Amino acid sequence: MDSVQNEAYFKGRGAQINTHNKFFKNKYVCEHIEGLDEAFLENSDTQVIETHPKHIISKTDSPDLRHLQSINPYQGCEHGCIYCYARNAHEYWGYSAGLDFERKIIIKRDCAELLEREFNNKHYEPLTIMLSGNTDCYQPLERKLGLTQSLLKVFLKYRHPVSIISKNSLILRDIDILKQLAKLQLIHVAITINSLNEDLRQKMEPRTVTAMGRMRVIERLSEAGIPVMLMCAPIIPGLNSDEMPSLIEKAAEHGAQAASFTLVRLNGAIGEIFKDWIYKAYPDRAEKVLHGIASCHGGKLNDSLFGRRIKGEGKLAESIHQLFKLAATRFMGDNRLKELRTDLFTPLRGKQLDLF
Repeated sequence: MDSVQNEAYFKGRGAQINTHNKFFKNKYVCEHIEGLDEAFLENSDTQVIETHPKHIISKTDSPDLRHLQSINPYQGCEHGCIYCYARNAHEYWGYSAGLDFERKIIIKRDCAELLEREFNNKHYEPLTIMLSGNTDCYQPLERKLGLTQSLLKVFLKYRHPVSIISKNSLILRDIDILKQLAKLQLIHVAITINSLNEDLRQKMEPRTVTAMGRMRVIERLSEAGIPVMLMCAPIIPGLNSDEMPSLIEKAAEHGAQAASFTLVRLNGAIGEIFKDWIYKAYPDRAEKVLHGIASCHGGKLNDSLFGRRIKGEGKLAESIHQLFKLAATRFMGDNRLKELRTDLFTPLRGKQLDLF
């Protein structure tokens, strides 16, 4: 039986534990489910923590990534996706990659002002920027704070290319801005969907929009002339790996022009978080799922080698790649979006800036 068996299961949260931060010498442990221990293990409300960086654009030279620049207005994410690779980054802020990642959200309130300042740096050269390369830029807090919307206004003002990846229907709030960017060939949107199984989605991604809700987002964006692709991520052997053909077919029917996927990789603290979750959420198939993941990464749950860490290796990984290729060819045609333009970029160097 695949139903949750553990009474302590935190509904509405992905992670069920707070893992130890590897940067700390000491750690909290639960010796008694009573008294002070509850203060550290309870499913507390979300906290918003402000930070004030000097720069807003993150750059990477990772050979695995197409986009070399990204902006993350939020660190941590209330969506609570159990597999999220961004969880490990929360440890650098002094928090756990587990429950802390979902309930302690770090925000960059002045992100739009910082972006405009960087665009007007005389040494800046335009290159597509991804929102977000780490956590979802349309996570629930965006409805209240509007940080992503403020960034999009700057992208439009400067005619700078931007790529968005999200799983939240809140993106439709900004469809008018996205339409203007699309007319200038300055926007791509990727919508992440990895399962049409609502029982699985609710456990694996507890605070996200339903799969069909996301399909409707693809449809609305596509009808508005905004290029959209499906991101099947992550694919987890034994949980959702058999769903790729139906996901790609359904997304194509709703207007997606391309599709991509990644294999799950349980790096750092995520391995402990995922193992704890899978035994609580799907105890009957936990061993099979973990074995399948390991078989795609040389017998381990994590593989950090560039070029292999996202694609995986072995017979199971090869079969998943072949399944994707056949489905993408059948339903997505050439399976690509047009390149975004960088030649329209218009800095205001030497002019009066609106935000200063």
